[in-house]
Amino acid sequence: MTMTMRRGASLCLLFSLSLVLLGFAQANPNYKDALAKSLLFFQGQRSGRLPPPEQITWRSNSGLSDGLFAHVDLTGGYYDAGDNVKFNFPMAFTTTMLSWSTLEYGKRMGPELSNARAAIRWATDYLLKCATATPGKLYVGVGDPNVDHKCWERPEDMDTVRTVYSVSASSPGSDVAGETAAALAAASMVFRKVDRKYSSLLLRTARKVFQFAMQYQGAYSDSLGSAVCPFYCSYSGYKDELLWGAAWLFRATNEMSYFNIFKSLGADDQPDLFSWDNKYAGAHVLLSRRALLNNDKNFEQFKGEAENFMCRILPNSPFKTTQYTQGGLMYKLPESNLQYVTSITFLLTTYAKYMKATKHTFDCGNLLVTPNSLIYVAKRQVDYILGENPIRMSYMVGYGPNFPRRIHHRGSSLPSMASHPQAIGCDGGFDPFYHSGNPNPNILTGAIVGGPNQNDGYPDERSDYSHSEPATYINAAMVGPLAYFAGSLN
Repeated sequence: MTMTMRRGASLCLLFSLSLVLLGFAQANPNYKDALAKSLLFFQGQRSGRLPPPEQITWRSNSGLSDGLFAHVDLTGGYYDAGDNVKFNFPMAFTTTMLSWSTLEYGKRMGPELSNARAAIRWATDYLLKCATATPGKLYVGVGDPNVDHKCWERPEDMDTVRTVYSVSASSPGSDVAGETAAALAAASMVFRKVDRKYSSLLLRTARKVFQFAMQYQGAYSDSLGSAVCPFYCSYSGYKDELLWGAAWLFRATNEMSYFNIFKSLGADDQPDLFSWDNKYAGAHVLLSRRALLNNDKNFEQFKGEAENFMCRILPNSPFKTTQYTQGGLMYKLPESNLQYVTSITFLLTTYAKYMKATKHTFDCGNLLVTPNSLIYVAKRQVDYILGENPIRMSYMVGYGPNFPRRIHHRGSSLPSMASHPQAIGCDGGFDPFYHSGNPNPNILTGAIVGGPNQNDGYPDERSDYSHSEPATYINAAMVGPLAYFAGSLN
């Protein structure tokens, strides 16, 4: 998708969204509390041997034999959402976004900075194992999703086959490898000043994984089929991950070889979303930093592409391709819409941050866009998620008085090991737990669910996974904006 920026479009008045906002005007949410909870959520998603003290007390050790089928140790990492599978493609994106959040907003995180680093390290320790356990292979997942999704059991009770998946020269996966390289490169900068040895290991591994992604090009969906599709198919192809991986390695190293790689990839798509699958918009914002903060003319192209993206998002832009609900929420797709909202909101605050640093503005047709134009829309999205919406529902579990009680999440919906020490088998969790109308017994504090429907409604039903299932990548992208507003307004 390409967009030609047309000039001379009639000025769209800044009323459409602001009128909606008047109905929900109230004191700012407690962004610091929401930030702390957004990071605490990751403890509830941990796989492997859990270190004491655990704040999510109803979780215990799980997946301790992961990797056994391949005679390697693949313990650790995160379960992606409400299931018990480790999908590395979205996990690596989660890691990249947590790292980017920490790099951009770490100074605003206060005491949460150490928790952000811990959340990143839980992922990178696992991704390092996946990248180094077997020469010539990158492990990209543990657990058969088709089998796992037929079960409703606690991760601690898992008795499903923990199949191990990998990509290699003969079965390439440039998308998952490019994202893994991005995650390791971004994380290497997070740890550069606090653990130089670990940072060097991350960067060294990122280089090797990216070289593999470039040398053996192909989509992991083609190599692994039903092990990753339709769950996390690489619908956008793998060029965006090569761009994204090269962009992160360039930021981590300043080496022109990576600049030459992303310049050689050719024309980019111009999407109007950003997600675990489609990285173009994120890469454009990341690379635009160099144009704005360093005044480097070699990066003007990416600044233009980042601004084209913003013009597709802003509600008053003549080039808008983004729908908003009556309550003011961005509405991209029916399934897990908040993943797009949090990711796009991250890009809004981050590009606004770059703009503010250089007193930069740009135009969408005849609409003048200032940093505050972007911040205004970003704040509205964050506040909506935290309860400033037509039904006064916080879409972050455990935040505010009214939040989702029946999330689509195995561990949360089943009794804890402490209260029910007997094993609950594959089928044992459906009745009476999954099909129960009762609230979940365990609160997964900080989890952000898929969100409301296009009419701002939310039925709070466990079986309605499109709306009631949390995911690591929804939360990871929210950490940055929450830190931004926590540091600005509290």
